[in-house]
Amino acid sequence: MRIPAQSVCTAIRDDIVSGVFERGSRLTEEVLARRYGVSRVPVREALRTLEAEGFVVTRRHAGAHVAEPTAQEAADLLEVRMLLEPLGAARAAQRRTEAHLKVLRGLVRLGQERARRGQSEDLRSLGGWFHETLAQASGSPGLITLLTQLRHKIAWMYAVESPERPAESWAEHGAIVDAVARGDAERARLLTAQHTERATRAHRLRGQPPTARVSGSQHRVNMAGGRA
Repeated sequence: MRIPAQSVCTAIRDDIVSGVFERGSRLTEEVLARRYGVSRVPVREALRTLEAEGFVVTRRHAGAHVAEPTAQEAADLLEVRMLLEPLGAARAAQRRTEAHLKVLRGLVRLGQERARRGQSEDLRSLGGWFHETLAQASGSPGLITLLTQLRHKIAWMYAVESPERPAESWAEHGAIVDAVARGDAERARLLTAQHTERATRAHRLRGQPPTARVSGSQHRVNMAGGRA
């Protein structure tokens, strides 16, 4: 049975994000095909997709390599996320389903429980799940795709410190869900903008010391101009 290029693409992307393939390293179709147990055709298609996403670059006479983004490119991603996540929350307030609300509320309950217990690893995965569900609730396929790509690339470029006050962070998640449930798009947008800016301060470029966090002033974005 032919393994779809999408599955191969996901596998290669995951290995890039996790550091299996280091930045600048060469990606040959033959080696990748052996690694994932597929033919070279889906590998070739996957590399084209990953090049479009910015994870891979093709060099003339040298083939495909893992991209080597600059610090400015990484910083730009955080700014774009601070624009798109509030937009997604505003859209979610207008388009969410009861199923979305059920999942979001369940995640908030779990997050608050884990925060009380100090289970930081669980909180990281729950937070990712929360923001993924919030994006899905926006009902906008294009926006969902953009936010998903941003999460992958930010995870690749940045290490994220655990929040100093996890209970407060999950209280913010709960307030966002309340606004979404009420259909208050502007409130959902504002709360998500504030939450995203605070969360950004816990990011540091991979390879830099833990003290080299992103400051809020570096990536503050004016959210007042847009409307849902």
